[in-house]
Amino acid sequence: MPVSSWHSRQFLFIAILLLGINLRPILAVVGPLLEQIQQATGLDDSQAGLLTTLPILAMGICALYGGWLQRHLGEYRGILLGITIIAVACLVRFPWDTRIGLLVSAALGGVGIALIQALVPSFIKRFFLQRSSLLMGLYTTGIMAGAAVAAATASPLSGIAGWSGALAFWGILAFIALLVWRKAPSSREDHEQNAIYQPAPHGLQHWSLMLFFGIGTGAYTLVLAWLPPYYMQLGWSAAQSGFLLGGLTLTEVCAGLAVSALISRFPDRRMLLVPILVVLLAGMVVLLMAPLSLAFVAMLLLGMGIGALFPLSLIVALDHATNVQETGRLMGFVQGGGYILASVMPTLAGVIRQHTEGLEQAWTIMAWGVVVLIVMAFRFRPLSARKTRGR
Repeated sequence: MPVSSWHSRQFLFIAILLLGINLRPILAVVGPLLEQIQQATGLDDSQAGLLTTLPILAMGICALYGGWLQRHLGEYRGILLGITIIAVACLVRFPWDTRIGLLVSAALGGVGIALIQALVPSFIKRFFLQRSSLLMGLYTTGIMAGAAVAAATASPLSGIAGWSGALAFWGILAFIALLVWRKAPSSREDHEQNAIYQPAPHGLQHWSLMLFFGIGTGAYTLVLAWLPPYYMQLGWSAAQSGFLLGGLTLTEVCAGLAVSALISRFPDRRMLLVPILVVLLAGMVVLLMAPLSLAFVAMLLLGMGIGALFPLSLIVALDHATNVQETGRLMGFVQGGGYILASVMPTLAGVIRQHTEGLEQAWTIMAWGVVVLIVMAFRFRPLSARKTRGR
């Protein structure tokens, strides 16, 4: 079914971008407010790590069933359910601002995010086949933009509405996204429901893609959860650390936009992947060696590295899907296993901080993870090279 038969491409671009913007505020808003949250609820560092780990873990578990969701819910209804859950998870944090309430809403939000992330790639592949890489880049850039705004505005919003009000505020934007998505008619559900779901075994390359995405996303979740507390421990205020994370995520947005603009020129994704990973590794080193004197440099390097790596790792995975049905299965596997792997980092960092009173060991572990990614990146040959080799 052509897109023009039910809505303009411009509307769909906006709707998908708005969905992306709502996928990270429930995570990004926590770091700058963590000290207030811990004082009010009694969460220790290990439990605080769960505020990021639980949604990421829920995202991973649900994403593993992306093919099943594509068949039984359909893309339209599944995405609609996901954005509804996110709105509820955010809004409920205002009246239910206890330790249990925060943890339950974090897990619930992860389920909503997972539904959208599992179904949007196959939706893009179905209706925007020729421009799927471009739209995936814009979608992931929207994800990072939401994180940037949430981090930068967390402290000012808490001064107006309290920390629980700042957490709940993002439910309003999620509700707006819900209304926008409802404008897309559900008549295409019959087409989606008729897709035949055929589970396929995942080969070594698929496992490599999952591991690559998981380690890279681990860097993102670690920075998202613990960069503000790290700098607050070094003497910065909550507002300063929030603006630093906001600046970092804004840099991610710029890097994501650059990937969207340049990706068509690089059929061999390794030409972008390797330099980006070197930049990310440099950012980790600066964060360890000179976090205060070179804070701005660390922000730029980490932002450029993470911001470009996130869409690229999804685009590389998307390159390995040959049809719409395989897209749902493969992206579900890559994101599912990857997010489960990435969910370990925030809690591990919390345990490290609780027992060492610092986060240096966590940054060191992540730096070695980036070294592993550099080695892995050389294995991702372009599609033309894979076809030639297969002859």
